[in-house]
Amino acid sequence: MKRIVARFRPLLLVFLLGSTSLVSAAAFAQGADALGHMADLESGIKSKRIASWDKSGGNADFLQVKAGATVTLAEMSGAGSVRHIWVTINSASPTHLRELVLRMYWDGEADPSVEVPIGDFFGTGFEFEDIAGGHYGQKYQSWQSLPITVQDRAMNCYWEMPYSKGARITLSNDGEKDVDNFYYHVDYQQYDDGARVANKGRFHVQWRREVTRAVPDSESKGVNLDGLNNYQFMHATGKGQYVGTILSIQGHSTGWWGEGDDMFFVDGASSPPSINGTGLEDYFNNAWMFQQEFHYPMIGYTVKGNRDWTGVHAMYRFHVQDPVYFDKSLRAGIEHGHANRRSDEFTSVAFWYQSEPHEKLEPLPGLKERLPHPSWKIELLPENLPN
Repeated sequence: MKRIVARFRPLLLVFLLGSTSLVSAAAFAQGADALGHMADLESGIKSKRIASWDKSGGNADFLQVKAGATVTLAEMSGAGSVRHIWVTINSASPTHLRELVLRMYWDGEADPSVEVPIGDFFGTGFEFEDIAGGHYGQKYQSWQSLPITVQDRAMNCYWEMPYSKGARITLSNDGEKDVDNFYYHVDYQQYDDGARVANKGRFHVQWRREVTRAVPDSESKGVNLDGLNNYQFMHATGKGQYVGTILSIQGHSTGWWGEGDDMFFVDGASSPPSINGTGLEDYFNNAWMFQQEFHYPMIGYTVKGNRDWTGVHAMYRFHVQDPVYFDKSLRAGIEHGHANRRSDEFTSVAFWYQSEPHEKLEPLPGLKERLPHPSWKIELLPENLPN
């Protein structure tokens, strides 16, 4: 009997926690595995933190980031791994989540491996709200997953970020207003040598935004096997694994935009895809169109727009249990409607690990091209509502 109880203890605990805890069996198993190693005594590791604390001993525990300035948040030497980043921001700009750009450089590289607006990195700011004077601003969205959580304006990231010859993390303020208070922690491990990271890929993040082109049936014949007109999450050369997608869709016309398959082209594959899905909401591990907002450890639909599928919708899928591995290259993306029939606004963040050197990330668009577009305010007309 003791053997049976021990074998099924994780499932019993999940049952006792209850459905409101938003804990899946897979996530609990991962957590249990991590907790099972907490008592291991390690050698050659030092726990470190770089933070915005007041070095004078006072209480001004923040940075001020001037408009147009770039500041270094953290710079580490030798071998190590970033394990956790916490950020909270006080800014007078209603669109600071797109104005502030986070960049990360590993092992002395000149080009960043991570380049992304800070709100998108933490999976928030896709939804917008009216503010005084007829303007609009980005809205923080609370949500939780295994690698990223946001609670009000407290943003946390738990992705592992290894390096062997040092690391640098910067923040650029591309807006016109100063950021009065930027609070942060970068928690990392410092290693005595590079053996712990010798076989680990480097963390990469690509931000993209595009108003997709509707491909007429006369051009596509209703068929898509090469993915050339898909919305693209990322492309990379080298060896690595794809580990996650955050996607926001702003519907530009009424009707369901989710009849589009995810496609992964591995190691130079061109047609058909190496991995092909069955629908957009299926890729995000939902079904029969998204019914309601939810957020679980690896999947979620965090912003539900208008009932006629206009407005802003946001979702995520983390490949924690099922990374997409590649030895030479990867092209990852998704259709915008079956055979790319729809024109909508897609904004995405792609996460992956790979060997260095890496192919340069696509250039980050200028601030004007990054800011939310007023078309999110498409009216919800009664005649367009589904029955």
